[in-house]
This record gives sequence, C-alpha cells and structure tokens, in this order.
Amino acid sequence: MDKIQYLSQFNLLHSLSMEDLIEMDQLTSITTIPKHTFIQTPETFSEGLYFVKKGKVRLYKLNTEGKQYTSDILNEGNVFGEMDIISFGTRDSYIETIEESDICLMNKDRFELFLIQRPRFMMTLLKVLSDRIISINQLTQNLALGNLHDKILHALYQLYDQFGLESDDEYHRIDFPLTHQEIANLVGATREAVTVALHELVKEGVIKTGFKTIFIHREKFLKRKIT
Repeated sequence: MDKIQYLSQFNLLHSLSMEDLIEMDQLTSITTIPKHTFIQTPETFSEGLYFVKKGKVRLYKLNTEGKQYTSDILNEGNVFGEMDIISFGTRDSYIETIEESDICLMNKDRFELFLIQRPRFMMTLLKVLSDRIISINQLTQNLALGNLHDKILHALYQLYDQFGLESDDEYHRIDFPLTHQEIANLVGATREAVTVALHELVKEGVIKTGFKTIFIHREKFLKRKIT
C-alpha cells in the first residue's frame, strides 16, 4: 500500500478527496522510528503536527517524584503536536513508541494554507481537538476523584474503546499488551496496589487476566463502571 492509500485510512482525513490526499501527501515527511524510542521529551520539543501512520505511541509525564503517568496511547490515524494555531497539549509530554512506528510530520506553513483552503477539513480537525479536550478532562476528573478500582476501570475502558476485540464469548479481549506496571502508569498508582485491585476485579468477574492480556466482561464491566 503506498503512502496516499495509508493516509486515506486516517480518521482525520476521511473528509478529503483523492485530490486533497495527493496534495496532503506532498506536505508530509515520514520517518520510521524503532520500538521504545523517544519521539519527543519536554526538553527536545519542537513545533510540528504529527500523524501516526503506523504503529502505537505512548504519551506520559513525570510527577515531582519522577513517577511516570501515562496520559494517552495513540495508534494509527491519531494526531499529536503543536503549531501556532493548533495545539493538542503535548508540549510537556514524553512521547515514546510502543512498537516500531511510521510518523508523518506536516510542513507547517503549507499545512496552515491547506487548512484555510478547506473549511470542512478545518471543522473535522476542530472536532478532533474538542474530543481530545473532553477526554483529557474526563481522565483528569477520574484520576482526581475516583478510587483505585474506578481509575483502573476507566483506563481499561479507554483502551477497550481503542483496541477492544468483539467476541462471541462473554469476555472481550483488549488487543494491547498490558503489564501491571503499565496499568499502574495509566492510573498513577503503585504496581503492588494495582495487582491487588486487579485480583479483586477478577474475583468480581469483571475482568479476566492472562500474560500481558486483559479480557473484560462487557456487561459486568459497564455496570460496575457506572456504579
């Protein structure tokens, strides 16, 4: 599949015609970045707008004690970065590849002109920005007010929404490898506390666990998440 076909798979670009996709193709430079490599740290931030063309990346921050807190996991078609007129709030984040990833960088000046000439695409971009702000606000509120079980359920639901696989079985797999430490990073807790909470959720039948794998009982999960 060539680059134009890849770009046409991006959620953000569904509103573009093939002619627009061809022009968009000319605005990008693509870099393949190995697994577990930093795309950005707060110290190395540089202005730009990026698309994840292939792979997965993790956004996280460090608290005053140096503990990691994962703020987002982005997969194919997601966008991050900052320009003068657009900000996804990633300036102070560490951004690291979870697996080998192809990252598209947009040419700033030409992309801004591209937006001005395509109001429909601009509206799509504004919706993506709005959805991201809502998601971050929900995550912040949950982390501030919820107990550990609620925080874990919220984080797992976000991952299920992105990576969940439908199944005829009662339990649905989150198609994303997760260790207890990685879940701890998602909710800002210790690995030991997360392990205890996960065992309790397993006893409730809300989830099942395997090696780096979480299965959720969607019906029980949603009921437990709401209550």
